[in-house]
Amino acid sequence: MMQLHILGCHSASPSPTAHPTAQVLTIRNHQFLIDCGEGTQVRLRLNKIKFTRIKHIFISHLHGDHFYGLIGFISTQCLLQRETELHIYGPKAIKEIILLQLKLANTYTSYPLYFHELSSDEPEVIFEDEQVIVSTIPLVHRVYTNGFLFQEKLGERKLNIEVAQQYPIDPVYYNSIKQGKDIKLDDGRVIDNKKLTFPPDKPLAYAFCSDTAFQPEMATQIAKVDLLYHESTFLEEHEDLCEVTKHSTAKQAGIIAQKANAGRLILGHYSSRYKKLERFQQEAREVFENVELAISGKVFEVG
Repeated sequence: MMQLHILGCHSASPSPTAHPTAQVLTIRNHQFLIDCGEGTQVRLRLNKIKFTRIKHIFISHLHGDHFYGLIGFISTQCLLQRETELHIYGPKAIKEIILLQLKLANTYTSYPLYFHELSSDEPEVIFEDEQVIVSTIPLVHRVYTNGFLFQEKLGERKLNIEVAQQYPIDPVYYNSIKQGKDIKLDDGRVIDNKKLTFPPDKPLAYAFCSDTAFQPEMATQIAKVDLLYHESTFLEEHEDLCEVTKHSTAKQAGIIAQKANAGRLILGHYSSRYKKLERFQQEAREVFENVELAISGKVFEVG
């Protein structure tokens, strides 16, 4: 199962009811923090998400509503006597910004802090282990910006225990069977793996796209994602502002989801000029049916 926890989903300045962008994605035993707007650590506490489980933070760009909470999060880890390493992925200069703040505050981390600075205009893999792979999604904004594509790797096959027990197979071989290997019995018979197992679950994928001007070509990279978060700063009536600010409308987000054949679309990064968020959902549904609204504290699950 994949779980997306919305901590904040509004643009520009925070308010008591509108929190800037921050999300926690739980996927294959990882908890990834995506963007870290002002107040993120407070939202983490309110939503009872453990700081220590977060080992990787992905920052899309260096506008304040997406990373001004980062220095606070990093500093608090020292107060909590963190020892586990923390990795930060973000645009070039993020290391300089954070280290300068720590230096001038005469603060030092009690744990290893690693920066992975990004500058490529092409998609690139920035994190990979046995279970998950994370790639950048180049976006078009007023400053260098990336979205992030999180993809599960194909898991093990599932053991059909009822069938396996019909053969004289020592349970010690069950792990190798789940890994796709055929089994040779003592009498020389070879049991095809597909007779002993079920196919693995379909790998899940999540695409985070904020902030960006309308960019239809991104649909190719994020094709068939199960969950897509795409910014929708404006409604169609203010589409003229998109060119100046390099943002998107709700309808344009719907077009991206339709072109990508996404499973579900989540809208967010709303401009404060709008009081009724339902209008965003209505507009996107003109072109893509399965649309939901990001709301601080809301949890989306897949699988």
